[in-house]
Amino acid sequence: MPAPASATDPSLGRPAPSPRRDAGGPVSRPLTLLLALLGGLLTDAAFPDRGWWPAAFVGVGLLFWALRRDDARWGALVGLVWGLSFFLPHLWWANEATDTVPWIALSVMEACFVAVLGAAWVWARRWSWLRGRPGRQAVAFTVLFVGVEQARTEVPFGGFPWGRLAFSQAGSPLGRAAWLGGEVLVSVLVALVGSLLAAAVLAVVRRRAAAAHAVPGTPGEDREDRTRGTAPVVVPLLVAGALVAAPLLVPLDTRAQAGTLEVGAVQGNVGEPGLGSFANRAEVLNNHLDGTVALLDQVDPGDLDVVLWPENGSDLDPQEAPEVAAAIDDAAREVGAPILVGAQEFPETGGRYNVALLWEPGAGVVDRYAKQHPAPFGEYMPLRPLLRVFSDQVDRVTIDMIPGGETGVVDLASGRLGRTVPLGVVICFEVAYDELVRDAVRAGAEVLIVPTNNASFGYTAESTQQLAMSRLRAISTGRATVQVSTVGVSGVVAPDGTLLQSTDLFTADQLVASLPLRTDLTPSVRAGGLPALVVGLLAAGLVLAGVVGSVRERRRGRPADGTTGAGPGASAAAADGQDGQDAQEGRR
Repeated sequence: MPAPASATDPSLGRPAPSPRRDAGGPVSRPLTLLLALLGGLLTDAAFPDRGWWPAAFVGVGLLFWALRRDDARWGALVGLVWGLSFFLPHLWWANEATDTVPWIALSVMEACFVAVLGAAWVWARRWSWLRGRPGRQAVAFTVLFVGVEQARTEVPFGGFPWGRLAFSQAGSPLGRAAWLGGEVLVSVLVALVGSLLAAAVLAVVRRRAAAAHAVPGTPGEDREDRTRGTAPVVVPLLVAGALVAAPLLVPLDTRAQAGTLEVGAVQGNVGEPGLGSFANRAEVLNNHLDGTVALLDQVDPGDLDVVLWPENGSDLDPQEAPEVAAAIDDAAREVGAPILVGAQEFPETGGRYNVALLWEPGAGVVDRYAKQHPAPFGEYMPLRPLLRVFSDQVDRVTIDMIPGGETGVVDLASGRLGRTVPLGVVICFEVAYDELVRDAVRAGAEVLIVPTNNASFGYTAESTQQLAMSRLRAISTGRATVQVSTVGVSGVVAPDGTLLQSTDLFTADQLVASLPLRTDLTPSVRAGGLPALVVGLLAAGLVLAGVVGSVRERRRGRPADGTTGAGPGASAAAADGQDGQDAQEGRR
């Protein structure tokens, strides 16, 4: 057993620092929970509708600071608090669309991933290579954070990417980095900037604590002078600033490479917020028919290459209802352009497809895309019998949606261009899934279309959060993007992520735009899933290294948190900004 730390440092003649207290920052358990709470709330503020994107740095930095006790169970609790304070407000739209229990259940499920992060970071930090090196810790924490973030985009039920750090940065310089490495790289930069800022603040706190304990003329004076040096403060700040500014050098190109596509987008609106808006037969269809004809206030017949309708723009399937088919065909003839119609198909084998149908005037449906990734609990209900015990909201999904099997490309024959233009189509929540968008671009898509239906989310931030994702997708793929919604917010986005036009919520409106057609593949598209794979493997390696290092130190008779139990240098953990408690205290 290590000897107890001496109460007095004989070389200085004053009480020795306690290994139970870290001069580098807070050790109080309530204070770590408060930091986590504030961190989650600030991170949410970085996203639409507030859109204070620098707040994401502070939010991550507070989590980095709060996760400093050598106790994996406490780390999990801190992570859970951060996750709940972030996801509960961020996913408030789920409460609007369903009820309190589903909203809380979704938020808790996502927060549990942050709880795993908290515990994993405690283990990873025990690796001796990280101990006493704040810069390395900032990088390691970043890798672990993004690795866990990537995991929740994949599991369970195909994952739920909502709330990725990258989606808060569509309007910031960091968003431009999506051109190089997609949302994985952007999230890495956000987390790293936040961690470096936290390391700089910790260095300031430690300098002040060291200065308060310094005794001039003592043998330890030189060491304390070095501790009070400015490098631990200035270097992280300079690196963080450079990381934020560097993406401004990314060469985003918005020029047309294969001509331009003239499009009209119709936001037909519905009677009132909520799923009940679709209860009146053909009301939504008629709104979009009227909106299509209204495009002629801005263009002449035949000027447009295609008219874009949102998801569920027709509440009736024109392939099954002759009167609906006739009405859509009349509108297409009048405007002189095909219409990309959002509808649903009900195959005889059961279930339903969420589809985008390309309707050619005089010919009917000439191409289609069926949504590949239906939203669990929203468009189909896994574990229905079990979940019905907790909430009857499961029965609002009466017919489960089934996934389509084709890549999201619809081929549009353009007479004006004299060729076929591949349209990349991802329906609603699919815009959050990088691989679906990337596959469409690799398959030849020259523009991106995001039909969506936000009617059930009321006046929440759901549609603007989704528009931020569309903006990031435009950057990562180098493709002009149109998000077209039944009720808004609809928008036209340039290939560099600039929002060129947008609509208000719950208003009938039309957008007309000339979209540059582009064929080059960005580095992000070429890299595919490699960045995510690398981050995931590194994150797993960090935890494994921490566990192995901890086991080896235990076998050598050293506490796993790095304390030696002797003298004023008793806590190696204190040197790297951890709690510095002895092993017993750290595991209570």
